[in-house]
Amino acid sequence: PDIVCVVVVWVYNEHRSVAMVLPYKMQAAALQRRRNMWWTLGCISGGLGVVLGAFGAHALKKRLEPADLAVWETAVHYQFIHAFALLAVSLAPRESRVAGWCFVLGTLLFSGSLYGLVLSGVRKLGAITPIGGLLFIAGWAALALQGTN
Repeated sequence: PDIVCVVVVWVYNEHRSVAMVLPYKMQAAALQRRRNMWWTLGCISGGLGVVLGAFGAHALKKRLEPADLAVWETAVHYQFIHAFALLAVSLAPRESRVAGWCFVLGTLLFSGSLYGLVLSGVRKLGAITPIGGLLFIAGWAALALQGTN
């Protein structure tokens, strides 16, 4: 069966505003599978964030310098934020694959490079981190834009 949604578009400029009601049709099964994927990835990322945060707080706390522990905590923090962003993608009125993949890849590159930097001591991994940050920004922009189209 198909799902028919009603999308209300509000157009405003200095002269007038207009509301339009547009029908939107999508196959229910396809929509649900995509939403489930983003939900699952968000939950996995959030769960891993808890594990990695606990690992940092308990196992690494006595072994790392305070600066390295702060880097680890930054990685966990951004992983959590973008786990919730993936949950938002799954609940958005329209699906945004671009936003979802930007958040997934951004987490892998941003947080992953920081985890690797701390665990290995290879400071060159820090060069990858900004690419992940740019993917986060692109993901938020894509999520915002999908709500306006």
